[in-house]
Amino acid sequence: MQVKHIQEGPIGIFDSGVGGISVLKEVRKLLPFESITYFADSGNCPYGSKTQEEILFLARKHIEFLLEQNCKLIVIACNTITAVAIDCFRSDYRVPFIGMEPALKPAALQTRTKKIGVLATKNTFNGKLFKQTLEKHASGLEVFIQPGYGLVELVEKGEQNSENARRLLEKYLSPMMEKGADTLVLGCTHYPFLKEMIEAVTQNRVAILDPSDAVAAQTKRILSEFDLVSQETDSPSFRFFTTGEKEMAEKFLSFAVSDPFVLEQIPG
Repeated sequence: MQVKHIQEGPIGIFDSGVGGISVLKEVRKLLPFESITYFADSGNCPYGSKTQEEILFLARKHIEFLLEQNCKLIVIACNTITAVAIDCFRSDYRVPFIGMEPALKPAALQTRTKKIGVLATKNTFNGKLFKQTLEKHASGLEVFIQPGYGLVELVEKGEQNSENARRLLEKYLSPMMEKGADTLVLGCTHYPFLKEMIEAVTQNRVAILDPSDAVAAQTKRILSEFDLVSQETDSPSFRFFTTGEKEMAEKFLSFAVSDPFVLEQIPG
């Protein structure tokens, strides 16, 4: 009975804002019978420029909120939070945690010029996970790292196809392309919402790698490993919480969820 109770709990997905909805979309594809509770801390977004202490304080508060919603597994759908806090959470809480890992391994296998670009936040680049992944998978490659200053803020405002987005992407991507990069790793879950603009700016001359599908696949594996998979007869439910504006969250959710959902705004 206890096992079934846990199986029926939702998957928790947490991000600093709406970016993790790109991960949610892939999780829904692979796990259509799973209920999902999503928390977007848009009111405190972006996390990429915050101190590690600030990130840990905010993330812990919201993780505990998700645990109060009986989440059986939590996906940290944010590269910055993964880099700063996931080791602490795995040690402090009993549920499994899935984090974001930069897609450097597939980039290394795919690149023909042996030159790849990575677009991420400053805290992601400074994290232990990125450095370990870089050392493990990018030996012999030339890697151009570029913090995406200002991009998360544009996505949060729904301005991913704006002239400001184009200008910033040209500034960040042109230098690495001029040096021969043929593959671009998106190291922030907000950045897939910029894919259309990235393709325009690069004239489709780079392969764009988004790890969201790999994270969804890992979520499915861990659910199975811990015997947490919901039954196919279960009717999934979808609840979303945001510390930001409900209207913007609803706009992004319509991109990923066709089923009815409950959206609540709560204090940050």
